[in-house]
Amino acid sequence: MKLLKVTAPYCNCLQEVWCKRVDERMKTSIGNEERLEMAQLSATVVLVHGAWADESSWKKVRDWLDKISVKTVTVGLLMASLKEDVTTLDMVLAAIDGPVILVGHAYAGAVIAETQSAQVKALVYIAGLAPDEGETVVDVFNRFGHDDQAPVLEPASDGRIWLSPEAFVTAFAQYATAEEQKALATAQRPISPACIVTPVGTPLWKRVPTWYLVAQHDHMIPEKTQRFMADRIGAHTRAYPVDHLPSVTAPSLVADIIVDALNVSAA
Repeated sequence: MKLLKVTAPYCNCLQEVWCKRVDERMKTSIGNEERLEMAQLSATVVLVHGAWADESSWKKVRDWLDKISVKTVTVGLLMASLKEDVTTLDMVLAAIDGPVILVGHAYAGAVIAETQSAQVKALVYIAGLAPDEGETVVDVFNRFGHDDQAPVLEPASDGRIWLSPEAFVTAFAQYATAEEQKALATAQRPISPACIVTPVGTPLWKRVPTWYLVAQHDHMIPEKTQRFMADRIGAHTRAYPVDHLPSVTAPSLVADIIVDALNVSAA
């Protein structure tokens, strides 16, 4: 089978079509009292950013969820080690009353699956990494290689891995505005190699239901890698023509899959 290659402007049009469809569905939900009541009674959504992002990357998603009265909390990771990031997440979860839906982007997919909190009712992966027991983040990140748009990732003089400003334009968030790309590059949180070479334990995705948003135009984690992980964890999967950071460039799509997880988990 030959793969159809499409140009960036066409990709943006496809993304806009999907987003408009979901926007209308979400607007209908906002006006639906039954859906609103369910949202108010459902779990708290905990949003965990990945490498080279921070909590602000979830702002647009939080705005969408706020419209239907979904409670949200963001978690800021230091990304000095996987163990410390899991400890940070566990501390946030301990401060929340009631059930939780955990949402992780990219590297944070490994973090959200390491917690053993009984509060967690579902996991939602946004182009997330989902290593199995004994695997590392690097193992799954490099499983099928990368395309020619992927940046070279090497530790800097401070021992951490940073993204160049150019990488935010070409690979990390190519559908974001120039202003957003600049802001993302400025706000990025680098990641320590210690986070990505530590084998994980028995992942939580083996015990709770999962959802996975596949970013088809992702130049950081290839679509093939994402689909492999989504299939392996048995996720409810949706695939869209979005870049690596749809929380910024297609937030309604991200919000919609989270709402689906909320509703199914509450049923």
